[in-house]
Amino acid sequence: MCDFMQKPETEQIKIIMKKVILTLLLACAAVLPLSAQNKGDWGIGPRISIYTNAGAAGAISGVGATGRYSFTDNWRIEPSVTALCRDFCSVDLSVDVHYLFRASDVCSLYPQVGLSANDIFGWSCGIHLGCGTDVAIAHNWDLTADLRWVIQTARWHRNPIVLNFGLIRRF
Repeated sequence: MCDFMQKPETEQIKIIMKKVILTLLLACAAVLPLSAQNKGDWGIGPRISIYTNAGAAGAISGVGATGRYSFTDNWRIEPSVTALCRDFCSVDLSVDVHYLFRASDVCSLYPQVGLSANDIFGWSCGIHLGCGTDVAIAHNWDLTADLRWVIQTARWHRNPIVLNFGLIRRF
């Protein structure tokens, strides 16, 4: 039997989470240097999140930040971090990919798929499936909203539906 299989379950989880966090950090590091060179292709902003069906007595709210980088006119990546407000502070790290459909000059719709890691009730990884919209409210400012279903990998987690609302400053 290999070394990995002989370690206790908590050690296995720690190893997996270290790999997930390292991957997310590398994805963010790959995006940030590129965005500084392409004016008009990136944005940052605050976000408010509501996690429903998370297994608690009610919904869990969160406050965080997100960044965006557009590879083309239609494809972009969106890493984000959210501090979840519960009895103790926990964190949700995620990276999503969007494909933009321009509904009008001021509105875009997009399907999204992504990965996340969170410690709502112990560390877990998840896959996102969802959709969202951006609405231009001023020059280089967008209101954004998305709805996603997070399919958790840990058996003790429920699969929450997450509503995100934010403001993005485009550069």
